[in-house]
Amino acid sequence: MPKVNLLMVAPPAIFFGLAAFFYIGMQREDPNALRSAREGQPAPMVELTQLGPEQPFTNETLSDGQVKLVNYWASWCGPCRAEHPLLTDLAEEGLPIYGINYKDDPEKALAFLDELGDPYAALGADFTGRTALEWGLYGVPETYVLAGDGTVMLRFAGPLTDDVMERRIRPALDAAAAR
Repeated sequence: MPKVNLLMVAPPAIFFGLAAFFYIGMQREDPNALRSAREGQPAPMVELTQLGPEQPFTNETLSDGQVKLVNYWASWCGPCRAEHPLLTDLAEEGLPIYGINYKDDPEKALAFLDELGDPYAALGADFTGRTALEWGLYGVPETYVLAGDGTVMLRFAGPLTDDVMERRIRPALDAAAAR
C-alpha cells in the first residue's frame, strides 16, 4: 500500500474547501450586497456636531413616526455627487432625508450643498467617525431606510442609481410605510 504524503494532499484539499466556501457565498440573492446587522434593529444613537446654522438632528428625530432616509455623505466623495440628484428628487417628493456629513471639512461640505442644493431635512456632522462606527458604516455614500419607529429597514452601501432606487430603496420605503 503506497504511503500518502500530507504535503501532496493538502493543496488540493484547501483548494476544494475554498471553492465550496466561495460557491456557497455566491448563492445569496445579491452576492455584492453588504449585509447589515442593523436591519430590523432600532437605529443606532447619533452624536453629531452642528453643520451650518441649525442644530443637528437627534435620536428622537429618527423615531418621530415618519419613514425617512439617513444618508452618509462627504464633499470629497465623487459618488456622493453622482447620487445627489436622486436625493433631491426624493426630498421634492416629500421624503425626509437626514444627512450625516462624514469626516469632512465643514466649509467644503457647506459649499457642496450650496452648489448642488440641500435635500436634507436636517444635517449633522460626524467629524470623528464615532457615529459611523455605531451604524456599521462601510464608506460613503451609504443610505439607510428607517421606519417611523426608527427601525432600520435597509442599509444600502454605495451610490444610489435609478436601478437601485427601483429595486432596493422604493421597496424598502414601502415596507417601512406598511410597518
